Amino acid sequence: MKSYYPKRDNRLKEQGLGMIHICYGRGSGKTTRSIGLAVRAAGAGLQVHFVQYMKSGDSGEVDMFHVIPGIIYYCPGPHPFIKPGGPESIHIHHARKAQAHAKEAIQNGADVLVCDEILNALIFGVLPLEAVEELIERCRQRVELVMTGSDAPDEIIRAADYATEFIQKKHPYYEGVAARRGIEF
Repeated sequence: MKSYYPKRDNRLKEQGLGMIHICYGRGSGKTTRSIGLAVRAAGAGLQVHFVQYMKSGDSGEVDMFHVIPGIIYYCPGPHPFIKPGGPESIHIHHARKAQAHAKEAIQNGADVLVCDEILNALIFGVLPLEAVEELIERCRQRVELVMTGSDAPDEIIRAADYATEFIQKKHPYYEGVAARRGIEF
């Protein structure tokens, strides 16, 4: 089998990178959609940075990111789920590290920046709205920015060029089926 290493095509920049995408809602598929966009962009020769904010870096796609040329993956590391009492200091620490990496990616020439679960970092209060708004402004008309999460504030929806809401109609989790490796994570 022949290895495929996409050649970086600087003409792609002339197509007008720098639009803002948000994928939000209670339905599943937000991260999966952003992974698809990341793979498509890397296949076209764009440099992609995929940053996970509220995840532990152990889902099925992570191993693939390390072998797909053009995708740079970053996750601050494992942490516990946020319990009803609210976020812990580790969640705040991880959100700040992920945000710092996202800013570095912009400075280092990323064409596409995926901030997976950044909207949940807003919901749980581990990142302020201003930090996400600043990221949007840094990316606008320069870096294609994709953000995911369960909900999006109106300010973020208005700032986005693409806003896709995922609506769950049915999910086996609510019938007692545990998340399955390779399917849900």
